[in-house]
Amino acid sequence: MLRRLAAAACVLAALALSSCSSTVHIEPAKDANDPLCAEVTVRLPNALADQDRRWTDAQATGAWAAQGSTDSTTIVSCGVEVPGPTSQLQCISIEGVDWLVDPAKEPWMRMTTYGRDPAVQVFVNTKVVNGNAVLSNRSLVTAVQKIPVDRKCIAPDKLPDGYEAPKG
Repeated sequence: MLRRLAAAACVLAALALSSCSSTVHIEPAKDANDPLCAEVTVRLPNALADQDRRWTDAQATGAWAAQGSTDSTTIVSCGVEVPGPTSQLQCISIEGVDWLVDPAKEPWMRMTTYGRDPAVQVFVNTKVVNGNAVLSNRSLVTAVQKIPVDRKCIAPDKLPDGYEAPKG
């Protein structure tokens, strides 16, 4: 009897926890099946800029949201189109990774790796999350660095002096 009660309690707890976080629908990138994207995906952090990881329904993706929120604040996709050289977008270098920054959908900021194939894209709601904190996350940096560099930005912007990347 005690075992049945314990089993029932576990099932109820699992149902309660799963009802709190629904799966985030994301369209997979064209090259999401690239083996290097698998290397990235398995290293994505459980927490990113004080946001909790959410389940996604697409290969080579990750999503994060504030605890209790149904709205994702950060989405990562690996295997997006590799960007070519451009003077139209700002290029920043954070923790040895070059990113092209596209503010066209502000407050959402789209940041795509430059000089890596496959490319990784991070889409951040900057009203909720600091983009620099996301791109400086050690686990995300380590994940992206699994993709070899074949080009660098000519004159990337750097984080301001005194900026300390978050731990974790």
